[in-house]
Amino acid sequence: MTQQSRPHLAARGPGRRNVVGGLFGLGAAALGAPLLSACGGGAGADPKTVTFGSNGADATPKSAYAAVTKAFARDSGLKVKTNTVDHDTFQKSISTYLQGTPDDVFTWFAGYRMQYFAKKKLCSPIDDVWDSIGANFSDATKQLARGEDGKYYFVPLYNYPWAVFYRKSLFAERGYQVPTKWSEFIALAKRMKKDGLAPVASGYGGGDSWSILGAFDYLDLRANGYDFHMSLMRGEVSWTDKRAVAVLDLWRELTPYYQQSAGGRSWQDAAQSLLDKKSGMAVIGLFLGQQVTDEKIRADIDFFPFPEIDAAHGQDAVEAPTDGFMLSRRPKNDDGARKFLEFLGGAGAEELYMGVDPSNLAVNTQADTGSYNALQKKSAQLIASAKHISQFADRDSDPGFISTVVLPGLTEWLGHPDDGTGTLKKIESQRSRFFTG
Repeated sequence: MTQQSRPHLAARGPGRRNVVGGLFGLGAAALGAPLLSACGGGAGADPKTVTFGSNGADATPKSAYAAVTKAFARDSGLKVKTNTVDHDTFQKSISTYLQGTPDDVFTWFAGYRMQYFAKKKLCSPIDDVWDSIGANFSDATKQLARGEDGKYYFVPLYNYPWAVFYRKSLFAERGYQVPTKWSEFIALAKRMKKDGLAPVASGYGGGDSWSILGAFDYLDLRANGYDFHMSLMRGEVSWTDKRAVAVLDLWRELTPYYQQSAGGRSWQDAAQSLLDKKSGMAVIGLFLGQQVTDEKIRADIDFFPFPEIDAAHGQDAVEAPTDGFMLSRRPKNDDGARKFLEFLGGAGAEELYMGVDPSNLAVNTQADTGSYNALQKKSAQLIASAKHISQFADRDSDPGFISTVVLPGLTEWLGHPDDGTGTLKKIESQRSRFFTG
């Protein structure tokens, strides 16, 4: 998802959407030195300093956060001490981090992922912050920021959609038409393969296996609808349900058109093959644009919504992960941290961030979007038109279930796609370990 963070051209680094690995039961050593020791403190912590734990280690988000914290420091007179850790380490270590001596404010994700830590009381409610910023967010965004107890625990910064991306010039050169239905999508993939292209760019090697979840989510959303998808994610429906079986049937129809050797390729390399016109399409997030430094190429990138499979559901669901900030359970500078969160929830902070990182969308309704590039404008329209907004499998479900059960199962299945019966039975056999009631 998402997220964050994303790649930088000079170095691959962990992707923004890396799935939590072993979220439950990680020892402190798993975190490594950076996160636990960088900004820890107790009694005697500087009242003029707010500590900030950031997963934005790639060059672009790191610069964007620096611009935001600098502005807050100038306006507030407080100092922000930023503790930046690579995204993969941050996610794998988040549970241990929050139980130790976490930073006052830390980056995290909206929805279920926030609610999990709120329920465990590993973060603080921030209703007072929302009293100040709430008028500038939609009802849907507010819902994503609330815990199961109805209190607010999250301040959103941006979101971004997943879709099917392509190069406009390649489509024009080859006479390809944008598909809106599944049959058209498969027919286009066949034609691309005949033309010597890898129809669908794909890379899920190493720590990038999370990237396959975008396709899984959309196949389920389009075939079975938002309600079933969310029930499946929340552990309320069996993974051997015929509707889940249908998802793998559809996926198996698409797999012959995936880029070869995807299991040994990073998602960044797969995305680059799209930019280089070696692949025709990619099911990916708007963060694809962060790899682009040539504005002519950026202007040539476009996307279309994942195609319709069942007319009853159309294309009314959009995957749009939302990233932002939370307050630790015992912040060392509680007053300063809340002031920082209030600043982060303002339109000005979003404008500063998006001014550095144009691969995201502001969620504050008062943020100036006049500088948006064409991709951002179209992305905003896509999200605004959605009847349902999902986050991403590892954000809409128990992260441990996804990372230790679902993801390994689906990754193995992609290596030798069959009818999926065995894979789904294995996943289902583990469901009760993570979901009760």
